[in-house]
Amino acid sequence: MTHRLEVQGLYAAMNVSDLKSSESFYTKVLGRPPDDRPLVTLVQWRGYGAAGIQLFEDAGKAGQGRMTLVVPDMAEVDRMLREQGLRLGEIQSGDFGKVAHIGDFDGNVVTFAEPPG
Repeated sequence: MTHRLEVQGLYAAMNVSDLKSSESFYTKVLGRPPDDRPLVTLVQWRGYGAAGIQLFEDAGKAGQGRMTLVVPDMAEVDRMLREQGLRLGEIQSGDFGKVAHIGDFDGNVVTFAEPPG
C-alpha cells in the first residue's frame, strides 16, 4: 500500500551569517517584519498561502540558499524594492513569464517569478 504524506504547510529556509542584518534585509524584501522568533537563531514569516519563510543564523552554511517567490506583478515588486533602497536584478521575459533575482549579504538568492499572462 502506498501512503501519501499530508502536508499542511511549507517553509523555505535560508541560512544567514548575521540574523539581525538579514532580518532587516528580508523585512524590506518581503514588505513586513517577521511574525515569529521561535529560537534565538530563527525568525520566520507566515501567511504566504500555506507557505512561510525562515531565516536561520548559521554562518557555516550561509550563502548557499535559493528561494523562488511567485508574484502576480513583477513591476510592482520592482517598485516596492526600489522604495526600500534595494535593486532587483534584470527582469527577464519569455514564454515562461518574467523572472528577476536579488541577493542578500551572504549570497543567498531570492528569485521573483511572474507567470505568463
